[in-house]
Amino acid sequence: MTQADIPAHRYTNELANQIEVKWQQYWNDNGTFNAPNPVGELAEPGKELPEDKLFVQDMFPYPSGAGLHVGHPLGYIATDVYARYNRMLGKNVLHTLGYDAFGLPAEQYAIQTGTHPRTTTMKNIENMRRQLGQLGLGHDPRRSVATTDTEFYRWTQWIFLQIYNSWFDAEQQKARPIAELIAELEDGTRRTADGRDYNELSGVEKQEAIDEFRLVYRSNSMVNWCPGLGTVLANEEVTADGRSERGNFPVFRKRLSQWMMRITAYSDRLVDDLELLDWPEKVKSMQRNWIGRSRGAEVTFTSGDTDITVFTTRADTLFGATYMAVAPEADLVDELISDEPYAEGIDERWTYGEKSPREALAAYRRAIAAKSDVERQENKEKTGVFLGAYATNPVNGAQIPIFAADYVLAGYGTGAVMAVPAHDQRDWEFATAFGIDIIPVLEGGDVTEAAFVGEGTHINSGFIDGTGKDEGIEKMIAWLQENERGVEKIQYKLRDWLFARQRYWGEPFPIVYDSEGVAHALPESMLPVELPEVDDYAPAAHDPNDADSEPQPPLAKVTDWVNVTLDLGDGPREYRRDTNVMPQWAGSSWYQLRYVDPTNSETFVDLENERYWTGPQPEEHGPNDPGGVDLYVGGVEHAVLHLLYSRFWHKVLYDLGHVTSKEPYRRLFNQGYIQAYAYTDARGVYVPAEEVEEKDGKFFYSGEEVNQEYGKMGKSLKNAVAPDDVVNDFGADTLRVYEMSMGPLDTSRPWATKDVVGSHRFLQRLWRLIINEESGSVYASEDAELTDEDRKQLHRTIAGVREDYAHLRDNTVVAKLIEYVNYLTKTYPDTVPLAAVTPLVIMVSPLAPHVAEELWSRLGNEGTVTFEPFPEFEEKWLVDDEVELPVQINGKVKGRITVPADADQDAVVEVALADEKIAALVEGKNLVKKIVIPGRMVNLVVK
Repeated sequence: MTQADIPAHRYTNELANQIEVKWQQYWNDNGTFNAPNPVGELAEPGKELPEDKLFVQDMFPYPSGAGLHVGHPLGYIATDVYARYNRMLGKNVLHTLGYDAFGLPAEQYAIQTGTHPRTTTMKNIENMRRQLGQLGLGHDPRRSVATTDTEFYRWTQWIFLQIYNSWFDAEQQKARPIAELIAELEDGTRRTADGRDYNELSGVEKQEAIDEFRLVYRSNSMVNWCPGLGTVLANEEVTADGRSERGNFPVFRKRLSQWMMRITAYSDRLVDDLELLDWPEKVKSMQRNWIGRSRGAEVTFTSGDTDITVFTTRADTLFGATYMAVAPEADLVDELISDEPYAEGIDERWTYGEKSPREALAAYRRAIAAKSDVERQENKEKTGVFLGAYATNPVNGAQIPIFAADYVLAGYGTGAVMAVPAHDQRDWEFATAFGIDIIPVLEGGDVTEAAFVGEGTHINSGFIDGTGKDEGIEKMIAWLQENERGVEKIQYKLRDWLFARQRYWGEPFPIVYDSEGVAHALPESMLPVELPEVDDYAPAAHDPNDADSEPQPPLAKVTDWVNVTLDLGDGPREYRRDTNVMPQWAGSSWYQLRYVDPTNSETFVDLENERYWTGPQPEEHGPNDPGGVDLYVGGVEHAVLHLLYSRFWHKVLYDLGHVTSKEPYRRLFNQGYIQAYAYTDARGVYVPAEEVEEKDGKFFYSGEEVNQEYGKMGKSLKNAVAPDDVVNDFGADTLRVYEMSMGPLDTSRPWATKDVVGSHRFLQRLWRLIINEESGSVYASEDAELTDEDRKQLHRTIAGVREDYAHLRDNTVVAKLIEYVNYLTKTYPDTVPLAAVTPLVIMVSPLAPHVAEELWSRLGNEGTVTFEPFPEFEEKWLVDDEVELPVQINGKVKGRITVPADADQDAVVEVALADEKIAALVEGKNLVKKIVIPGRMVNLVVK
């Protein structure tokens, strides 16, 4: 068909684009998706808010310079469909989208080009807004924020100060203001951490004593130093092979003074409150494992005058401990190590090729500096060095050697482990490599080939011989406590949160230091602390492999910003600003609260607005409802870090009375990914997927055969498809319908541009059902009556679509709407009843809002379809009066019959035997058995 042959009013990509621009402008001009607040600037005086509300949120996107591919909007379209459906149910729906805009990519681009990160970031945000704007997402634009907005990070800094000026009361299991701690220290109801009298301390000592309790503190601890990036990294930002996620640079373990957040204080609440959340069990399990709560015992070994405390969940295996292993970087190592040369005849495997323990330890530390925690724990090749010292096993007095071994981490437990090689595989591998005794203390396994890690009766274990696991643990812990060699203990894997980066493009800390190095929190009136303008965005250059280099943040170069005169209540004094910045996680740890009240300049969120949108709803969700966002949609890759950090921040704010909800996100839904084919040439280099041709089952690029593979869509695989192209070629509604129809939202699905046309044809059939393609007139008739079959098809569609929309099953919504459109097209080739298509347009509108708005308008309706009540169904049309049943003879289908739905078995058989075809097949034969499965089938057994 040529362009001239296309009817003037056909739903083409050009018409779709015109309609979409028209209705997007209408929504924008009329504030269609503006959700009113109870109070404040976004309230609508005189307008009563709906009783029902819904807060839908997408995970914060980062505005990449590469722009969007069609995989990015998958979740955004799904939440938009859900939000639109719920507006039609009469709910006040809050749905918006902001930008997690601080981050390393913009800073690295600034370093390369000299372009200010803000310039790059705002350009990327505008491009992303443009791309998303084409899709007709029903966002409230007034609520959109970016973490780089000064007014936003003012409140990020304010929240930091709330946490900094708080401490965790273990007895009350909650955060309290630091002022209450000082009052208790001063009146003697609470002692300092080291037991000293607070009132007898000097000013600096008092500050140090208070800092021991703060939820934010500075720690001289082991960190992940990445010279290539010029910054330290959190454990989660380091790959399994000890390199940075960003840039793939080597990462080294190094001791530095850094800001830490005491997230570990909330370990129990973070675990226990998972039970309150409507989250995927997989995500809950990942968080439980990350926190790693376990019950066990702290056991005290001795080495000379030094006590070595270890944590173990299997105190019952103490008799099998044949060596100790300590993290190489632990302070304890320097206390234990012998200054004497290795004794003659000592196993060479223990000495790392050196003559003394100190030389061996120094060489060993250099060798393992670049290993990540994950690599150290998972490495099968066990390495270590003997410290020249022995420890006394408290249960049997045995002298066991002490090693520094990199499979032990300083950050977990006490940094030391008692090694039971017979019953722990890593210990077994180490003992085998170093020729250490392996003594079984559990019956039931051969430990000559591997550790026995199953259950068994205790042997070689003195007073617990013959006991099982649980009884053995209880008896051993009781013995340890009675003999003052140990105590029962709950332990966690979770470590405190490293909360500082040596970068430029991040939130400055609202902290200054006086001449004695004492930290002072700035008052709220001095917020925000804005980033200064700089000429050079790079941290001091370092050789990526120089483990001995030191961080030198870019802000340290801006001396007129760093050195400042301030009056903090005791007159003008000279101070030095902190030159680190917060990690990118900071803004995303609370942004849902700013969505609620984005224009509030008095507080980060008004409590009444927060209570309305995220407060607990015991009437709807039960007495234990924690509150939070009603639906949070995003990828499972954020299951631990972002979600754990945001839960921690939120709980502190809850404890301090700033929010009414215990949790930030009541319900979580993990979307899948859109994947696509990618192609590599003979060198293994990816080639542009859109330029690959298929011939006879093989694939070619520029005439050369290439290999096809399948993976996540993205720039690196050169298989990204831009949404702009699909919108231009088919229209945004087609893209929306296609992405929702590809499969269940929580599974990954393959993209195929050639299949998009199927969704476009569905919308064309919908259009033709109502609009005359030649004249543009409306086919639908107000006078045409619905038949009983019409009502049955309509009400069943309504019932199914309502159920599917409510449960995010948009793929089956599309299938049901296609089926209904096909029915109407077949049944009414000319004029269709208005009563059949009016509810259809409403049902389609969450998925394809632009074409639905246009059809709604052409059907003679005023305004927008957005708030039209969603169609209701009548139960009577969901029940069949008659059913069609297959009739089998001796197990093979030979015909079909129609019978009343409530017919009894005898009546069903009678109808079957009266059927002309069935009667002919059974004539002259004995009917030996009649089997009727109600509503399913009839089987006649004849001989």
